[in-house]
Amino acid sequence: MLTIDLIDEAATEQWAQCLAHALRALHPASIFVTLSGELGAGKTTWVRALLRALGVTDPVRSPTYSLLESYPVGEYSLDHMDWYRLHSEAELEGVGFRELLSAGHWLMVEWPERIPSAAQLADLALDLTYQGEGRRVTLTAHSEVAVALLARLSASKT
Repeated sequence: MLTIDLIDEAATEQWAQCLAHALRALHPASIFVTLSGELGAGKTTWVRALLRALGVTDPVRSPTYSLLESYPVGEYSLDHMDWYRLHSEAELEGVGFRELLSAGHWLMVEWPERIPSAAQLADLALDLTYQGEGRRVTLTAHSEVAVALLARLSASKT
């Protein structure tokens, strides 16, 4: 587990960029990351900064209404989902969730608590909370790939 205080939006963007660099360095075949936090905590900001750091120049839209936005990132697809409006695993399967767990996909999911049975498959969980004027992100690894990512991020922290 790694906890980082984010004093402002620029710090959020900086740490999302650090995660992007770690992803590029480790080059995982696939990864599933959940982002939890209250409305306005910075989930979409984090994903947007990650995408920018990975070279995406197209507009980055929140998947709130579309449920899924996909972006080509080299040989991968970074898939950004929002589960807020979903109510069951069946609905999730209807948008191709299982396919997004396969090689070639880096999946980022906001509001994972809406479908906890699927969220438990995540490699890495980010929890963004309000901390005074800023935010605090707690990253928890649930797989070997995520442990390696956290090791790289910990090295960035020092």
